[in-house]
Order: sequence, then C-alpha cells, then structure tokens
Amino acid sequence: MGDALRRRILQSRFDGPHHEAVLSLHVAAAHLRARMEKAFADEDLTPAQYNVLRILNGVYPEGHARCDIARRVLDRAPDLTRMIDRLVGRGLAERHRCDEDARRSMTRITPKGRRLLERLAPHVEAEHQSLAQRLTAAEARTLSRLLERIFDEAD
Repeated sequence: MGDALRRRILQSRFDGPHHEAVLSLHVAAAHLRARMEKAFADEDLTPAQYNVLRILNGVYPEGHARCDIARRVLDRAPDLTRMIDRLVGRGLAERHRCDEDARRSMTRITPKGRRLLERLAPHVEAEHQSLAQRLTAAEARTLSRLLERIFDEAD
C-alpha cells in the first residue's frame, strides 16, 4: 500500500490490509467532506443541507415527504426535520400539506434554493475535476464498484 495513510495518521503498522482499507476510507471521506464544507462555507450551508436541496431539486417543481428525503440522503440524519426547518427558515425550501392526506407534508425547493445550487455548481464541479486529476475514469468506475461492494446490503 501507499505511504499517504501512514504519513496522514502517523502510523506504520496495521492489523492487516482490511484495517488499513477501513482507515483509508475514513481519511478519504473526511478529506472530501472537509473540501465540500469549505466550498459551501461562504453560503453558510452544510454538505448535508446541500444534499437535501439537491434531492429536492431533482424532483422540482414537485417535492418529497420527509420519509422520502430520508431514504435518499447520503448521510443518515437523525435531525432531518430540524435541517428541513432551517432550510425553510432561510427560504431555500418550503413545506405544504398534501391534498390527499393533510397529516403528511411535502417539502420542495424554492427558486431561492435553486439559485443557491446554481451558485454552488462551479464549486461542486471543481471538486469533481480535482478527483478527475487524481483518478482516471476507469479508476473512478473501479473505485465506485469496490465501494458499492462495501455498502450494498442487497446480497
């Protein structure tokens, strides 16, 4: 294996290749998350909030119920309701009651939320390009396939 992990965590011995792989995944995920946090900081937005807006933008002009958002988010958020409340409070999303079931509310992205995503798009694209400079397309596909083997519980 490479030396980057050893230099990053100042550790030279691991309990085996799987232990080293798990640590590498944690360090890589933290690195990517920190880069995204930095990209979103000027807009006072977290990566989790960005993810919710991205999900809502994907079904614009419709919306999703909270449970549908919860199934789609990248990081399971126990405080999803509060996160949505914050997005609504900032005017980035709005809630409305379902016509079919008044107990159920739908959340949708607002035009202000869509404009925010447009402003953030170059930053997100820059992160994708940064990764493209480190991995070929074939390597990225291989990495995606390997990572799916870790998190896919369908088997």
